[in-house]
Amino acid sequence: MTNDEKIEEILTRGVAEVIHLDTLRAKLLSGKKLRIKFGIDPTSPNIHLGRATAIWKLRDLQDLGHTIVFIIGDFTGIIGDTSDKESERPMLSRETVEENLATYFEQAGKILDMEKVEKHRNTEWLEPLTYSEITEHAEVFSLSDFISRENIKVRLDKGLRVSLRELLYPLMQGYDSVAVNADIEIGGTDQKFNMLSGRKLQEHFKKEPQSILMLDIIEGLDGRKMSSSWGNTINLADTANDMFGKVMSLRDELIVKYFINATRVPLSKADEAEASLGRGENPRDVKLQLAEEIVSMYYGKDEAKRAREAFLSTFQKKEIPEGIEEIKGEGKLGELLKAKEIVSSMTDWRRLVEEGAVKRLIEGGEEEKITDDTILATPGVYKIGKRRFVKII
Repeated sequence: MTNDEKIEEILTRGVAEVIHLDTLRAKLLSGKKLRIKFGIDPTSPNIHLGRATAIWKLRDLQDLGHTIVFIIGDFTGIIGDTSDKESERPMLSRETVEENLATYFEQAGKILDMEKVEKHRNTEWLEPLTYSEITEHAEVFSLSDFISRENIKVRLDKGLRVSLRELLYPLMQGYDSVAVNADIEIGGTDQKFNMLSGRKLQEHFKKEPQSILMLDIIEGLDGRKMSSSWGNTINLADTANDMFGKVMSLRDELIVKYFINATRVPLSKADEAEASLGRGENPRDVKLQLAEEIVSMYYGKDEAKRAREAFLSTFQKKEIPEGIEEIKGEGKLGELLKAKEIVSSMTDWRRLVEEGAVKRLIEGGEEEKITDDTILATPGVYKIGKRRFVKII
């Protein structure tokens, strides 16, 4: 593939919208070394596949010789972005943010050459700002700019609280672009307002406004947008077996979208998958190809093949997988699983129990459904959801 063809794929594959397309294409074709901004708030300890779609775009641009500016939003993570939320996102403590971001650069290193990445935390420039400077930034925007956003308007129409803190978030993300002199910013469609704020502030500070590349949002395990808040994620830190099993639990209608957005296969393979499904072939067989492809991206082909074999052995032959996670502890099973991050929250735990998705394995491969969400943890092997096994010792 020539550089021109690579650039065209960067601008089209999995891309929902570009601002401004002709300008961005000209920048990329010019041969000039560009500064590509990507920011991520550490609202959980894991980077998931929904975020990885953007990081793979960064990898493509890095391969073309551009500078990747990777920003961990340790300041914005405390404040909280409600761009895609139906209610106010609570502020996080600095301690929680620090715990969450501990391995972010390491996780991103599964995709990027981190030795060539320009790495930042946005406390570097946001924390020292004075009220005078923040007032100057705020003058660039009107209140109507903010409250016209769909999710904010819905909340206001319902009489729900919208904090002044939330109004400041786009200013902060926008100022990140000023601070790092971004030529291009990459993010999901849910970040459109925040990324446009970067253009406005760059113009205010007499800088060339960044181009914006917005990517499709991919859905998680429950069909909603993949989000750590909902616990429906496939994480880069998942084991190969867990990652494979999670992909296999995706809804069938997401298979083609994942081939396009979450893999590196030629688009012709996504077309083949769509054609296979259209002919009525078993979606499980196509999904096996998808799962193996995704796992190989992070663990290599050999490990992906082993994960496939483990999945087939476990779910076709009803065997207990080898090397399952062992947990030692007492008390209520749900609280123990939450403490070990097997479930994301007690709400997630209660939902799994209510759906009949928690089972204790007994002799002969039989499964005993757990119906009481207050059950105590007793020794044995438990199946959590469709894909995860833990052993209580």
